[in-house]
Amino acid sequence: MPQPLAALWRRKPIDSGTNDTAEHGMKRVIGPFALIALGVGTTVGAGLFSLTGIAAAHNAGPAVILAFVVAAIACGFAAFCYAELASMIPAAGSAYSYAYATLGELVAWIIGWDLVLEYTVGAAAVASSWSSYLSSILGQWNLHPDPRWMASPMTMVTLADGSSAHGWINLPAMAALVLIVLLLLRGITESTRINAIVVVLKLSVILAFMIFCTPYIQSAHYTPFIPPNTGEFGHFGLSGIMRAAGMIFFAYLGFDIIATTAQEAKRPERTMPIGILGSLMICTIIYIAFAFVLTGVVDYRQMENDGSPVATAIDVTHLFWLQGALKFSILFGYTSVLMGLMMGQVRVFYAMSRDGLLPAIFGRLSPRTRAPAVSHLIFLVVTCLLAGLVPISVLGNMTSIGTLLAFVLVCVGVLILRIREPNRPRLFKAPGGLIMPICGIISCAVVMFSLDSLTWLRLVLWLIAGLGVYAAYGYKKSKLTTGELSR
Repeated sequence: MPQPLAALWRRKPIDSGTNDTAEHGMKRVIGPFALIALGVGTTVGAGLFSLTGIAAAHNAGPAVILAFVVAAIACGFAAFCYAELASMIPAAGSAYSYAYATLGELVAWIIGWDLVLEYTVGAAAVASSWSSYLSSILGQWNLHPDPRWMASPMTMVTLADGSSAHGWINLPAMAALVLIVLLLLRGITESTRINAIVVVLKLSVILAFMIFCTPYIQSAHYTPFIPPNTGEFGHFGLSGIMRAAGMIFFAYLGFDIIATTAQEAKRPERTMPIGILGSLMICTIIYIAFAFVLTGVVDYRQMENDGSPVATAIDVTHLFWLQGALKFSILFGYTSVLMGLMMGQVRVFYAMSRDGLLPAIFGRLSPRTRAPAVSHLIFLVVTCLLAGLVPISVLGNMTSIGTLLAFVLVCVGVLILRIREPNRPRLFKAPGGLIMPICGIISCAVVMFSLDSLTWLRLVLWLIAGLGVYAAYGYKKSKLTTGELSR
């Protein structure tokens, strides 16, 4: 048995766990186009279609455009670091696997536990936004189900008689998650094909929205572009832009999802950097252009607690011939986001299970599809409870802080490997020497610390719970402890 303290920093060999055969591991069937489609499909979703309006109304006003720029810059530094590590360590698990090879087992456990929070809460946030758009479509068809069945208990809704009441449970959000998991259980090949089709549809919707709504932009909606701070940190002004950047940061986690599928990618040392950097570039352009049109069409004050701002913008323009098609297409397009998030969460636990840090049930694959079926079903229950019972604004902040922590640790991993193993072959190397990872650490940390204290408290409590699980199980069962994996 290793010494207790030294064992916390033991590292997994970089070359281990990357050559599983199709018989015992996952199938390498994903090409570069499918990776970019997965990244774009996951990235262009709730952060764009719902949280853009909420961040504008509560934090940044029209300057939410700048918030997307700030988030993109921070993500750019992190994306280059992800691409470098993904080409060196093409294994499932994303930042977890990278941290295990560079920072040691304890940090790897923390980031793996954190990633699962990121993906699970992110999926719940997207499902909640999906429910908001469904409600808008049903209203257009003059169908008005009891709103209490479409909102969390912490959300106030307006009833048919004009009175207000607390929601009961968000059933449509839970139903969407069930449908996505049923699709994922069919296997990665079929899932990525459907995702590519949905992504093309989604991008067509966004392009149509920007083309047809641009004539309705009112320049008055951009004044003041940066509303003055109210005296409270995070409510408009410069701090509001930073708070908004932190809130919408999880919108950029698509390339993190790409990294979780490295063990299923063809020639991952080449395709992973293409997928990560390509999807980030495409999504950044889309986000900035979309935010410009949305805040020009709709006054940011009208988007407070609005989970479907695109629907609101279409209502303002009175483009009724476009209204139904756009809302329905957005609703359908959310499936690619949910697919990526639900795919990512189980692949992190799969990697942790294969290393012995979690029970073997999370690493069990279906003999036919090679999908982690049991793990999918376990996470389905947890994610459904979050989507049904927690408001989207809370879910968005929780996902952002998890994403930022993962990005910081990936940048730290690149920095350490550059110093510890400067001559190790790197099929892709982030430019700028040590400047790139250092900038990534600083920029992501600044955005991270702009989030509110309650979000930090939730993260700390989640990590404390995770450390308890590690102490009780992972530390003792680790394959580095049992000797099943040579150090």
